[in-house]
Amino acid sequence: MLAGMQTGQPSRTALSAAAHRAAHQVLEGGAIFADPLALRILGLDADAMVARMAAQPERRGMRLFIAARTRFAEDALAIAVGRGVRQLVVLGAGLDTFAYRSPHEGAGLRVFEVDYPATQDWKRGRLVEAGLTPPPSLTYTPLDFERSTLGEGLAAAGFDTMQPSFFTWAGVVPYLTREAVLATLGYIGALPGGAEVTFDYSDPPSTLPPGQRADKAKRAEKVAAAGEPWLTYFAPDDLAAELQVLGFTEIEDVGPAAIAARYFGVPNWERNKGGHLMRAGTG
Repeated sequence: MLAGMQTGQPSRTALSAAAHRAAHQVLEGGAIFADPLALRILGLDADAMVARMAAQPERRGMRLFIAARTRFAEDALAIAVGRGVRQLVVLGAGLDTFAYRSPHEGAGLRVFEVDYPATQDWKRGRLVEAGLTPPPSLTYTPLDFERSTLGEGLAAAGFDTMQPSFFTWAGVVPYLTREAVLATLGYIGALPGGAEVTFDYSDPPSTLPPGQRADKAKRAEKVAAAGEPWLTYFAPDDLAAELQVLGFTEIEDVGPAAIAARYFGVPNWERNKGGHLMRAGTG
């Protein structure tokens, strides 16, 4: 469960991320990441949410980052499926729509959506309202980390630790304690069948330039007021060292300038601090 999340309530940040993904389909035409279900899963709220974002140009940067991290994860997954991976675990799934539009279902990819029970129940209600039927390849895995571990939850859902697996973990790491982040990565890194994970993280605020640091502080105040504060940041070198200790031998860290060049078509982005996209595998 996200630190600060109110018991029995769905994640507000899950709804915000879904709104960003939907708005990207309209405001940028899905140029970075196309999701035909992003608006549909929001139901009657979709138009109003997109209109609010259109009226707030300062939110465009976060919207594009969310689109980029989704594209990054799904591109890496496609390569993994090509190598024979047939298990995907979506950690903190929120309103993610991948399982309902997966291009890999025919290849036999199983999807396990792991989330806090209240958030998952809320999502399933949204799916019913949107007329979206869960595919046979999907297994819902409700998990309250205060009561059970990730390993216990996945075991109960039929996850096979002996088979190679892919994990996506979008927009969650900053909201967890450092200990919880490393414990989850430690579980993934120790899987006997081998595993790969994608996630995002941010540089420590103290390392940001003054203007960027002030913007970060304002956003931090907003999420804290919503009951889901940012708790954890990593310096890239420190995180890479931690991942190696946990058993990861393949590490790809895409920083702000590389994200801008790869996904936004901006080859000379001046910022080298901020949000990062990480892919780590055990080989």
